[in-house]
Amino acid sequence: MGKNTKRVMVGGVPLGGGAPVSVQSMTNTDTRDIEATVAQILALESAGCDIVRASVYDKECASAFARIRPRIHIPLVADIHFDYRLAILAMENGADKIRFNPGNIGSEQNVRALVSCAKAHRVPIRVGVNAGSLEKDVLDRFGGPTPEAMLESALKHVRLLEGEGFFEIVLSLKASNVQDTVKAYRLASKEVDYPLHLGVTEAGRSLSGIVKSSVGIGALLLDGIGDTIRVSLTGDPVKEVEAGLWILRAAGVDKGGVEIISCPTCGRCRVDLESAVERVERALPKNGPKIKVAVMGCAVNGPGEAKEADIGIAFGPENAVVFRCGEKAYAGKMPEILDRFVQDAVELAASRKDNL
Repeated sequence: MGKNTKRVMVGGVPLGGGAPVSVQSMTNTDTRDIEATVAQILALESAGCDIVRASVYDKECASAFARIRPRIHIPLVADIHFDYRLAILAMENGADKIRFNPGNIGSEQNVRALVSCAKAHRVPIRVGVNAGSLEKDVLDRFGGPTPEAMLESALKHVRLLEGEGFFEIVLSLKASNVQDTVKAYRLASKEVDYPLHLGVTEAGRSLSGIVKSSVGIGALLLDGIGDTIRVSLTGDPVKEVEAGLWILRAAGVDKGGVEIISCPTCGRCRVDLESAVERVERALPKNGPKIKVAVMGCAVNGPGEAKEADIGIAFGPENAVVFRCGEKAYAGKMPEILDRFVQDAVELAASRKDNL
């Protein structure tokens, strides 16, 4: 969808060039704690994460990559700040990609040394610009961390990499302000054809962070901009992956999985619809085949939405009706009909999975 950017490989995962938009997250364990870091990455994999990043803030972290990488199944990215030598050590220990912030990595000579190692190990580099750590000269020129300033910083370092004959580049331009983030990415999309890593940085926790990320990332995806995303949330990174998958589905970027349609309820509803939806959610897999399930509370919009789903149930004052692929399948009363509906939905999801 959208602009056809350059294809860059991160381990076995393609970014750009028409590849599916991938979902990323970042560990919040101490990278030096091998067991905790591996356990968290495996949990992220189970949630649907495509690429994972870990902080590298000392030599022990960089060396830990050699022990972490063989035990996981998705590409591992080294997040580097301040010391380019740690990036080199991480690549030597198996990092599939390097992310560095040009505002605090050091001199051009340091970047050149990093590039030389990246070439030797065939490792791509993400130039990760954050509004909170732009170079002083850029801030002075633009009067602050504006979208234009973020783009200037990014392009400056992209040109430096290109000047060294390095083109395996991914770009991100993140701010905690949604409007600035969206504008920066729109500007970058016009200037470069490298894959863009989308995200709203330091978005917050839980609901507020998900809303900010959904608005910012979603707006760009609907513009056809973006090749990989990361939802930045305070707390359990598994929630980042779950939110990212839902953002892709809502934006029409097909990542499979179950989509549950349910009404907000009103005075017409005569069943505990929230409990019914929760039961369906618990029974169905979060990932896997694409399937649309409708759980509707009354006869106003219920039958129409249920007919449009792969399988749907519409509750009335006394009975409920179940539809399969647009056709009425059966009707009945609670709780028996809900039991049957849940079982049928589970079987439908399983049959779709078998046909993948």
